[in-house]
Amino acid sequence: MRTIKVNLNKKYSSSYEIRIGKNIFDRIVLLIAKDHKAGHYVVITDDCVGDLYGKKFATALQDIGLNASLIDFSAGESSKNIKTVLNIAGKLMESGADRGTCLIALGGGVVGDVAGFVASVFMRSVPYVQIPTTLVAQVDSSIGGKTGVDFYFGKNLLGTFYQPCAVYVDLSFLETLPEKEFNNGLAEIIKYGIIDDEKMFRILEDNIAALKSKDAKLMLNIVENCCRIKKSVVEIDEKEQGLRRILNFGHTLGHALEAISKFTITHGEGVAMGMTAAALISQKMGYLKNRETERIESLISKAGLPVKIPQSLNAENIIAQLRKDKKKKGDIINFVLLKKIGMPFIMGNIEHKLIAAVIEEMKK
Repeated sequence: MRTIKVNLNKKYSSSYEIRIGKNIFDRIVLLIAKDHKAGHYVVITDDCVGDLYGKKFATALQDIGLNASLIDFSAGESSKNIKTVLNIAGKLMESGADRGTCLIALGGGVVGDVAGFVASVFMRSVPYVQIPTTLVAQVDSSIGGKTGVDFYFGKNLLGTFYQPCAVYVDLSFLETLPEKEFNNGLAEIIKYGIIDDEKMFRILEDNIAALKSKDAKLMLNIVENCCRIKKSVVEIDEKEQGLRRILNFGHTLGHALEAISKFTITHGEGVAMGMTAAALISQKMGYLKNRETERIESLISKAGLPVKIPQSLNAENIIAQLRKDKKKKGDIINFVLLKKIGMPFIMGNIEHKLIAAVIEEMKK
């Protein structure tokens, strides 16, 4: 098992460890009992992961003498809303949960975001642990303390920054992950190569087939590297006031595409299209060489992700959705652009006609 320490504000209480390994399910149970003592543990998951692992995990906690229970909700982005938060809070009250309760987020990004949000507001905050079961969550969303739910106007518009007590990454969960969900995680991995690590980007170019086949050694090294990149950025900028914004590469347009498609476009697919668009905008503005754009598009395609926007989506509607982005300042929509692979920068005031032109080009 590999360990990464996230050091925040030089305060021990807000710092935590990421543990990464394969087939470490039983060790996670023991580590939670040892390092995160609580009077009551509540596993929060969705009904898909609940059937696969949730009941087993709650039972494993009970078998070592802990007071543990399970709460699940319907799987999918459509459950990522305030109604689900209120339902979970009600069930927590019914179960006798109090400030001595520890929540355990067992699932993908939706579960982690919802459970983390509940933990941040229930009884004015209770501790929680992240156990991500999807590749997106393992390399990205479980780390850094971003929590939230979707609102009528867009994605993740209600949320908090609230750090977990620990993150436990067990790569064996990926064995039951559908290919489409696995590919969603590849989008986040490619993002890290593009914004921070050109060497990893080249490794991905040379080994994407092995990664898609879930080669054990390669998976462990790539996941660990992504976690290290994410933790390093979060340590510098926990509340997304500066550097952390580079992690949004591909996400500004990606979130808009997700929302406007009513989430028929998955998170990874949206990010893939968003990264392609950001590379093209960078190229058209004279920052990024054509060859770099081609490399990015090629790797995204080889990962089984889209580089074209569906014809059915209207450019003006997409731009209208962009204007609702929570990271905008006034009328300025900030994009993460590229000077080269491994060198991102933030830029606002990009002309809407340029964004529209890139969207139309990607629809051809």
